[in-house]
Amino acid sequence: MNVRRLIPATALAAAVALGATALTACSGTAGAAGSADGKLHVTASFYPLQFLAEQIGGDHVKVDTLTKPGVEPHDLEITPKQTGQLSESDVVLYLKSLQPAVDKAIAQSGVKNVVDAATLTKLEVHGTSGEEDHDHAAEGHDHAHGEAGEDPHVWLDPAKYAEIAKGFGAALEKADPGHAADYKKNTDDLVAKLGALDTEFKDGLKNTASRTFITTHSAFGYLAERYGLDQEGISGVDPESEPSPARMKELQAVAKKDNVTTVFFETLASDKTAKTLAQDTGLRTDVLDPLEGITDKSQGADYFEVMRSNLKNLQKALGTK
Repeated sequence: MNVRRLIPATALAAAVALGATALTACSGTAGAAGSADGKLHVTASFYPLQFLAEQIGGDHVKVDTLTKPGVEPHDLEITPKQTGQLSESDVVLYLKSLQPAVDKAIAQSGVKNVVDAATLTKLEVHGTSGEEDHDHAAEGHDHAHGEAGEDPHVWLDPAKYAEIAKGFGAALEKADPGHAADYKKNTDDLVAKLGALDTEFKDGLKNTASRTFITTHSAFGYLAERYGLDQEGISGVDPESEPSPARMKELQAVAKKDNVTTVFFETLASDKTAKTLAQDTGLRTDVLDPLEGITDKSQGADYFEVMRSNLKNLQKALGTK
């Protein structure tokens, strides 16, 4: 079982302070002061950061996203038009190393006012097993890890997502001091909602028949660690990579040993591998959404709805007592 690692208060304070200082160059050029529509123009790299910017910015920001609905974020390619959009933004919010094309485009755009969500919380290297131990870089799949092999999927832990919210809220206050009070209130409201969601997960997953879940996309390491679960990924952090026959056999043994009932797949990737494993082991399939994008197939209209759907699906699969 994953062991919870607590973040020292000093580290969190430093992360929030970094968010507040990340945009010091922005205060004189903020959209609220200079843009024609009077709004701060924010470009977010993909859905979780777009949602966060919209919730905190409220009516004072105009938020665009580089990753359109239905696009797998890891595989995003940036167009020249989008690079131009970056250079014209007042603020860019992204998560370094999750999307190499975004990292490159930001460097090429020359945009000054950039907030890296990875600096607003602590990224961790999660213990992997089986197929996840192989060299993704050798297969061209190094895109899904941070610079030191960290897991980038921090938004799936409500507590870590709240830390990012605090840091970005502080950054907006610095960028647009005229609306600082509103940004602070919106941040506090969002953090409170995330705290309530965290409590729902803790209570909802406290007593279950099994603590192990199998998923095609190993995006849920932070969630598993937070709530004392074990994630078994079929093919690692890349949702499209193919598992080896040895890994499939190993997962069959895991399913039997740990009373696994369900193989999870996601909405933005093929369910073929999940269905194959489920058929071979007599298990059912269900959706566990990594929330990298919202589409018509998503099990909810926004971050909170999809996360609550994930909770219900986990409770069903793990056998809530």
